[in-house]
Amino acid sequence: MTERRGEPALRVVAAWGVHLYTATGLVLAALVAVLIVRGGDESFRLAFLLMVAATFVDATDGSLARAVDVHRVLPSFDGRRLDDIIDFHTYVTLPLLLVWRAGVLPAEHAPWLLLPLLASAYGFSQAEAKTADGYFQGFPSYWNVVAFYLYHLRPPAWLALGTIVVLSLLTFVPSKYLHSSQPGRLNRWTRVFTAVWGIVLLLVLLEVPRDPRAWVWASLLFPLYYMLVSWIITLRDWRTLRRLR
Repeated sequence: MTERRGEPALRVVAAWGVHLYTATGLVLAALVAVLIVRGGDESFRLAFLLMVAATFVDATDGSLARAVDVHRVLPSFDGRRLDDIIDFHTYVTLPLLLVWRAGVLPAEHAPWLLLPLLASAYGFSQAEAKTADGYFQGFPSYWNVVAFYLYHLRPPAWLALGTIVVLSLLTFVPSKYLHSSQPGRLNRWTRVFTAVWGIVLLLVLLEVPRDPRAWVWASLLFPLYYMLVSWIITLRDWRTLRRLR
């Protein structure tokens, strides 16, 4: 790996530092895997906490990369590829492993977890995973969020399985989902809601509330908002396309 000639040494070090920061997500993923294999409520709680930490890294490393201009400083190293490798573990494989290990689904339903795994592989491999106007295309593989709610709320087996199957199939539907890091008033409000929601989940995982289950139920308002608004936008655009035809 060679850096761009003529770049100040401090900028090169900063660029590699950003990539190292991104790579900490892989370290967190390894620790999550150990905790899931160990099993037990305490291990699963810590695993979710580390998933939150990995999500924080994923949400912040892009801003750091743009600030340092890593693509120009280190053109031979693809930070986005590194990010995708880590994200596939922390958003897909490890949450699904936790769902299996924690017995959220009955044993006879466990093979269905291969469906979101394959669907996410398809989603991550799409050249147009994000639309030109700043949305995710297809369900954006938030299986860490799905795992959190299935684990803490323990819905009936048919509902848990139905949720997994429907969300997996939505990966293949050309629908739009909010991408809060993009500009726009709606995304600005979504960033605020995401921050509040994240704090609530963090407090639950830190065992601060006396009635954590009630807080988990209340926190469902944000995922419902996210899906509802995303599909309102999708249906609006589909109607517009039909009129143009």
